[in-house]
Amino acid sequence: MTSSSALPDANAFQGEAPGLLFGLPMPMARAMALRGEAIGHDRARIRMHYQAEQTNSRGDVHGGAIASLLDCTLAAAVRSHDPAGFGVVTIDLTLHFVSAGSGDLVATAHCDRRGRSISFARGEVHTEDGALVAMATGTFKLVARAAAAPPSNATGA
Repeated sequence: MTSSSALPDANAFQGEAPGLLFGLPMPMARAMALRGEAIGHDRARIRMHYQAEQTNSRGDVHGGAIASLLDCTLAAAVRSHDPAGFGVVTIDLTLHFVSAGSGDLVATAHCDRRGRSISFARGEVHTEDGALVAMATGTFKLVARAAAAPPSNATGA
């Protein structure tokens, strides 16, 4: 999963407000400084900007923060076929930490199989200079998002 060449060059969600991740409101994305960089073709890429608040006692990015980054990235890959139409529920997430990471971290993920409701994905986290930090596989449940309700008629007409 070292190549992200299959990811689209353009990001329709570029410039999203903090707290949005590929079109979905996610306050945790703001708190963890997550920014969606690319989504589509069963793949996703998310950057987690370095924050001192997300480090361990050695100054490396905390494993829990890396786990959250992978969870979000694998989930985004699973819903990459319709990013605004689906949310996801994590059923299972297995991680393998390979090395410490510091600075901005970039996660890439691929949806290996998407069923009607259950999907499987895998992904990796790398430092900006390309060092592998962690790998993950996950199982996710797709949840269709409800269409926005039409505005109510306040005049009663």
